[in-house]
Amino acid sequence: MAENDQLHRRGLMFILSSPSGAGKTTISRKILEADNEIKLSVSVTTRPMRPGEEDGVHYYFVDDAEFDEMIEEDDFYEWAPVFGHRYGTPKGRIRNALKDGQDFMFDIDWQGTQQLYQKDQQDVVRVFILPPSIDELRRRLEARAQDSEDVIDSRMERARAEISHWDAYDYVVINDNVDVCFDKVREILSAERMKRQRQTGLIPFVRELMD
Repeated sequence: MAENDQLHRRGLMFILSSPSGAGKTTISRKILEADNEIKLSVSVTTRPMRPGEEDGVHYYFVDDAEFDEMIEEDDFYEWAPVFGHRYGTPKGRIRNALKDGQDFMFDIDWQGTQQLYQKDQQDVVRVFILPPSIDELRRRLEARAQDSEDVIDSRMERARAEISHWDAYDYVVINDNVDVCFDKVREILSAERMKRQRQTGLIPFVRELMD
């Protein structure tokens, strides 16, 4: 908790989504660097640990049997197979930390957002980042110089499909200028932290005022 916060509050799950190239990774990295009250959600995975990775920092590494057990116990907000391994967002660990006022950042697509919201809508804040135009999005993807024209075409097709889900989010921000977009997203985070239902310390504080 920040030093100037007098009252305890419940943490939140802050979701940033955008089509590829619209800037969610840059914005989420800037927020994590600038704000010590929020941290990136750590997923559970069945894939082997790579050199330099730490359990509980980069991922929680488990075997298939443990992952199956977590599915049976409904301990995932969402999970999915990716390239022969499975990845999931652990419910128990996050819920305990939310009670202590810890905020979590999620860099996920609209399907993951939907699953998270269905399981815990009172703790979820959904922000969708749009490019200023479809031409600018293509220009950004081409500027990376990482992909062929065919790959860029398929990314653009996927981007249009993702953009069609913009109205499933609480906030929509256009990323025309990365610094302005970052400021807007931080304002959303600050306002959401101040919501009455998250200020769990308010009830005893107000009772004291009224005694």
